[in-house]
Formats: sequence, structure tokens, C-alpha cells
Amino acid sequence: MSTQAEFAVILKMNPLFADLGSEELQRIAGLCHTQQLNAGEMLFQKGDEGGALFGVRRGQIRIETGASDGSRLTLNFLGPGDLFGEVAVLDGQSRTADATAGEPTELFVLRREDFLGHLEREPTVAVKLIALLCQRIRWMSERMEESVLQPLPVRLARRLCALAADFGAEVHISQEQLGVFVGAARESVNRQLQSWRKDGILDLHRGRIMLKNMGRLTAVARNQER
Repeated sequence: MSTQAEFAVILKMNPLFADLGSEELQRIAGLCHTQQLNAGEMLFQKGDEGGALFGVRRGQIRIETGASDGSRLTLNFLGPGDLFGEVAVLDGQSRTADATAGEPTELFVLRREDFLGHLEREPTVAVKLIALLCQRIRWMSERMEESVLQPLPVRLARRLCALAADFGAEVHISQEQLGVFVGAARESVNRQLQSWRKDGILDLHRGRIMLKNMGRLTAVARNQER
């Protein structure tokens, strides 16, 4: 399968482009090029000009921001098939967070000028993009609700389930990173993970978590089990 055909498949899986015909997807995919990143390499920093829309072909991208005390807050993990950079590529304003490769990564890149030119010619795509941005706002509202109202086991289970959906049963993430992601101290995260390990829900290794019982973990994420 060609690079452009792979990008067309990823576009088809995304709500922004899902209802477009195959010919239209191929035209959009034809505007892209690819970019390679090493593990730990930064794609862009907060404040950089928003010049492109990205799709993950392989690897992992961490979306992060810094706190005033120097700590890092992970806002999202992105894996193969995920698109990101929609806001900045539309308004051309500065990036609102940092993006760093969590492992060797290859990206599809759709430049702002090429994408906007296509939107002018195809307003249907623009309408779908508005819907996707609204979906992102809802997602952020849900994360805020989780951090305020949901107990740690539920927040932690939801994050692990989301990571598993992108990366499979072997999740490469440290307990410290996971703690930042769910807004909890590493010690609290470790206690909960150790409890789940004893229950056979998961297994712990250095820098990675093996998910063994997704049914139980999903039940916790739905607040049906603690």
C-alpha cells in the first residue's frame, strides 16, 4: 500500500473525513508528506506557529504542557491512526502545547496552506471539521469532570483503557507519567496498580504495564466496580 493510500485509510477512520468518498480522500491524502522523529524528539513547542495537521503513521506522540513549578502535564497520548493539530492549522495561531515523540515515530504531514486551499474548494470538509472541534471541546469537558468528580480508580482505569485502545495490552508508560496524566501522586497511582496486580487485572514492569483482564478494567472505568 502506498503512503498516500495509508493516509487515506487514516483519514477515513477519523470523524472529520469519515463520510467523504474514496476519491475525495485520495485527493486530500495526495497533499501530504511524511516526517520521521526519534524517541524524545520534539515535533513542536507551545508557542510555535501552527503550520500543519499531523497524522500518526506509527509510533507515539505525547501532547504536554509545563506548569509554573517546572513539572510536566501530559494532556494526551496519540498513536497510529490519530490526527492532531486541527486548531492551529486552521487559525494559524501558536501551538497551545508541546508535542514530543514517545518512541520512534513516523507522521503524515498536511501543510496549512495546502489544507486551507482544499477547504476553500470543498466546504463540506470545513463543516465536518467544525463538528470535530466541537467533539474535542466535549472531550476536554469530560476530562475536567473526571478530575473533579471521579475517584482515582475510575480515572486511572479510563486512561488505561484509552491507551490500550491505541497501543494494545502492553502500555509503555511510567507510573509517574500516568500520575501526571490522571492528576494524582505517583504513590497513589502505585497503590492502585499494585491492588489491581494482586487481583490479576494487570502486571507491572519497568516503564510498561501489561493489561491482563480488560473486562474488569472496563468495569472499573464505567464506575461499576472498584
